[in-house]
Amino acid sequence: MPAEARLAKFRIGDVVRHRVYPFRGVIYDVDHTFSNTEEWWESIPEDVRPERDQPFYHLFAENAETEYVAYVSEQNLLPDTSGDPVRHPQVGEMFERLADGAYRIRADIAH
Repeated sequence: MPAEARLAKFRIGDVVRHRVYPFRGVIYDVDHTFSNTEEWWESIPEDVRPERDQPFYHLFAENAETEYVAYVSEQNLLPDTSGDPVRHPQVGEMFERLADGAYRIRADIAH
């Protein structure tokens, strides 16, 4: 991990929501600094483009209409405290839901 990389605030299995846009999801991977394509980076309007030197999270995400995969900077995420399950179909393939609503990687795929 580069010296300038910050420690991630969220962990795999955490349920989070976007600070601005109406979607939420379960974190399934963490990049300690930006690790997507330049094309993806350039597609974000410059006035809202986040800094690269922060954690970025891969989410099994959902909004009111659909489920998808999202890549989101830490500055744009907040904990989701709704307690509602995430309906994304890949969540059940990778995680089990605990009694408190949290998600844990399934034992049969943990390494």
